[in-house]
Amino acid sequence: MISRSLKLLSPRLLWFMGTMILANIAAQMIFPLESLYVQELGANVGQVGLFFTIAAVAPLLFQVFGGWLSDSVGRLQAIAIGSVGGTLSYLFYIFAPSWLWLLPASVLTAMATAFVAPSFQAFIAEESSEDTRGRVYGITSTMFMIVNVVGPVLGGAIAEGLDFRTMYIVAACLYGSAALIRVLMARQATRAEARALETVEKPAMTSFRKSLAGVLALITAGGVVTWIFVSDGVRDVAFSLVGRLMPLYFENEMGLSLIQIGTLHSITAVVAMIFMSPAGWLSDRKGERVSIVGGFGLISVGWAVFLGGSNFWHFVVSRAIVGMGWALIDPAYSSLISKVVPERLRGTAFGLFSTSLGLISLPAPWIGAWLWEEVSPVFPFYVPLVAMVAMLPVMWFKFKVTPKSEQEGIEVTPEPISH
Repeated sequence: MISRSLKLLSPRLLWFMGTMILANIAAQMIFPLESLYVQELGANVGQVGLFFTIAAVAPLLFQVFGGWLSDSVGRLQAIAIGSVGGTLSYLFYIFAPSWLWLLPASVLTAMATAFVAPSFQAFIAEESSEDTRGRVYGITSTMFMIVNVVGPVLGGAIAEGLDFRTMYIVAACLYGSAALIRVLMARQATRAEARALETVEKPAMTSFRKSLAGVLALITAGGVVTWIFVSDGVRDVAFSLVGRLMPLYFENEMGLSLIQIGTLHSITAVVAMIFMSPAGWLSDRKGERVSIVGGFGLISVGWAVFLGGSNFWHFVVSRAIVGMGWALIDPAYSSLISKVVPERLRGTAFGLFSTSLGLISLPAPWIGAWLWEEVSPVFPFYVPLVAMVAMLPVMWFKFKVTPKSEQEGIEVTPEPISH
């Protein structure tokens, strides 16, 4: 079964996924515990919210440009450029004397994410056929879940057994190794790809403006892309309120240890891994909106269990249900976007989506921290549940892909930009 699934992946895609796994194990060692590290360096809850609000500005400076550069010079080349900045960010994390010194690290991390993230989904789409795309996204998402299984537990164990700085040193070694492989992959791009790049318009502001105009036309056309943007905006604001507060809630309010906090993140990933490939098959057979709506329904149930939880095992059940929902959503969302956004604009589209949603949710971490301090620590966590339930009927009626909706995107796009 596994070998048959892997046959759907090209050798180049397998190498690509290897670097993504290595780099993101490092990232997931950090992400679940980063707010606790900010707190350890002297920040209170309000300052933690302020830090992540300020840090959220940095991605807005890079994401659209990173997506466009991916469309223009090639996916592997853009990823290699971003990885160099990501490697440098770890120096600030390791040597920061106070939480304010982590802000430069967030800028460099944002640059890496802006160059890598838009290329990730676009590269997978280009290495698969439309008939198998849901399954390929399911397989690659299953492989990628390894980072969420290994990273949080490894990070929690090192931070609790030694200290946070040692955890960052180990993460830096993993990420640096991935960055080196990515640079080598970019240099060893096939001659056919190199010849293709020589024939297209070189990166310039004129082509950037054309790509941006094409994606904006898709977003404002009132079709599937518009509603993906709206639903993502609601979801992003809701979860940005609490994403960085959850580790603080687990430790400060529920008394969980660092290893337990990391384990909860890993449980979500393990469950998602189990269901991801079947979820990709379901997306191909029944349509993306069935998987997406079903997934958000499950996450709503898991979130309700979390809100009623009072000990570690309640949260285990909650994260397991969230993992099932995540498995349904991930390949379906990627497949849906790849169908309604033309190939030549996918990088720019992912970048613009991230930037626009980032602008909308920019004050969310600060607002979440304010609600924590002024109302109660648990109050901000009710917002995502309400938002998800409200968006379920919208996604069901608006995420229906037809041949017409696929063609509408092509009609409004500018001249091709190859990669």
